[in-house]
Amino acid sequence: MRKHLKWMAVLVAIVMLAAACGDDSGDGVAAPDDGDAPTTTAGGDDAPTTTVEDVDQTQGGDLTFYMITHSDDGPFWSVLKRGAEAAATAVGVELVWQGSNNDPGVQASDIEAAIAAGADGIAASLPSPDQLIPVLQDAVAAGIPVYTLNSGVNDYQTIGATSHVGQTEIIAGNGAGLRFNDLGATHVLCGIQEQDNVALTERCDGLEETFDGDVTASFMDLDADQTAQEAAINAAMSADPSIDGFLGVGPVIAMSGLRAAQSLGRDMAVGGFDITPEIIDAIEAGDVAFTVDQQQYLQGYIPIILMFLESTNANTLGGGLPILTGPGFVTPDNAGAVKALVEAGTR
Repeated sequence: MRKHLKWMAVLVAIVMLAAACGDDSGDGVAAPDDGDAPTTTAGGDDAPTTTVEDVDQTQGGDLTFYMITHSDDGPFWSVLKRGAEAAATAVGVELVWQGSNNDPGVQASDIEAAIAAGADGIAASLPSPDQLIPVLQDAVAAGIPVYTLNSGVNDYQTIGATSHVGQTEIIAGNGAGLRFNDLGATHVLCGIQEQDNVALTERCDGLEETFDGDVTASFMDLDADQTAQEAAINAAMSADPSIDGFLGVGPVIAMSGLRAAQSLGRDMAVGGFDITPEIIDAIEAGDVAFTVDQQQYLQGYIPIILMFLESTNANTLGGGLPILTGPGFVTPDNAGAVKALVEAGTR
C-alpha cells in the first residue's frame, strides 16, 4: 500500500504540472527514431533515475503496455516516445511502441495484434476515428485498459476509454485566433499537413471561431515533402494578396509557410503548433510570432503511469473528463528558456 501511495503522489504532481503549464512553456524535440518497426523498451537513457528506496523497479515487470500511434517518427513524436520510455522505466513495465506513419489501416492492425497478444494496457492516438474506434472498442470489451492520447478528445468516451491525455484542439485554435487579432492580421491562411487528421482540422476551426478576420483552411501537402508543401503555400498566397497571416497546424508546415512568405517578399504574421529547434530559432529571431505548446512529453509519460495504476491498484484519474496537457504558447518572451529544454530532448 505504501508503494501505491507513493505512485499516486507522483501522479498527482505530474497532473498538477500539466495543468499549470500555461503560457510559459513549449514542446521540444529529440533525435528521430530508427524507423517504423515496433520497439520494446523499459525506458530511455534520459529517464529520471530512482533509487531502490524510492521504488521497486521490478514492481510492474510482468506488465506490458502498448502505445500505438500515427507517429511518423519525426521530432514531435520522438519527444512523446521519450516520455513514454521514461515512464516505463520509472514503474518497471515493458513498453511496446508502434508508429503507423499516418496510416490508420496499419494502426488498426497493430491494435488488433496487441489485443491478441494479451496487452495489459493500450494507449492510442485517434487521428481517424471511423477506422480506429471499432478496434479500440474491441480492446475495451476484452478487458484491456484503454487510453487515448494526442488526438481523440472527442471520441474517447464512445470507445469506453478510461480517459484522454492531450489538448482540446478547438480551444488551442481559439488561442491562436486571439493572437492573430493582437498581431493585426486580417486574413489568415491555415495550412494543414495531414489530410484526414480530424484534430488538425479542428485547430483551423478553433482559429476561425475567435479570429476577427477571414480564415482560409486548406491541405498544403505532407511534411515529408517540404518542397511540395512550400510550393502549395506559395501558390495559395500568390493567388490571394489579401492573405497577411499564416498558421501552420504543425511545426514543419509553419516553417514552410514562413519560407513561402519570405520568397514572395510578403511581411506576414506567422504562427505554428508544436516545437522543433528550427521553429524555436525562428521565434527567437522574431520571424515567427508564436507556436502552440501541447507538451507531448507528458502525452507519452502520463498514459503509462495511468495504465500502471489502473492495472495494479484499480485507480483512475480524470473523473471521465480529459486530462489536458495544453495549450500553452511559446513566444519571443520565453523561447530562450524553452530552447534549453529542447536541447535536452524533453520538450
